[in-house]
Amino acid sequence: MTRVLVLYYSSYGHVRALARAEAEGARSVPGTVVDVRRVPETVPQAVRVSAGYADDDTTVAQVQDLANYDAIIVGTPTRFGMMAGQLKQFLDQAGGLWARNALVGKVGAVFTSTGSQHGGHEATLLTTQIPLLHFGMVVVGMPYTFSGQTAVDRIVGGSPYGAGTIAGSDGKREPDAIDLAGAHAHGAHVARLAAGIAAANDWAQAA
Repeated sequence: MTRVLVLYYSSYGHVRALARAEAEGARSVPGTVVDVRRVPETVPQAVRVSAGYADDDTTVAQVQDLANYDAIIVGTPTRFGMMAGQLKQFLDQAGGLWARNALVGKVGAVFTSTGSQHGGHEATLLTTQIPLLHFGMVVVGMPYTFSGQTAVDRIVGGSPYGAGTIAGSDGKREPDAIDLAGAHAHGAHVARLAAGIAAANDWAQAA
């Protein structure tokens, strides 16, 4: 079985919706087991309430568990063109995994939500890939086999660097059908690649 983790942080629910679509896409690949986890919140509850953050009862991830997966798909909203601090703090705790090369050769991918089309959408996808590369992961994007990302007649999230959605400056725009289809396709793409790499590694170890 190929094990895939969809790991995300979401404030208003947009990234969580994409996370679920990524998970559904990964599960569509036979032989794939998928877990969806969120990183711990660092914002005080009173601030969450006053800011209108969405409640989220998704199980909280544990850093040490990352090594148990063949692929990790990471989701984050944009914060000034980069990943959210909550995700960065979580990844910063993975130094022990890095030191023992526990994530080397595993597949990594990223998806995001931004307030505008040019509000750091691609910058967040690209910069969030950097720590995955430091872990030695095989980073994959969202290929143009998902043709929805080329649409120009409507607002479309995502790019060759990963799936995404545009929430609008007020956060009221929910991921639409194309955004969710992109996340689904992205998750399936990651799962297929992870299965192939895991099989090759098993063969090499048995040889």
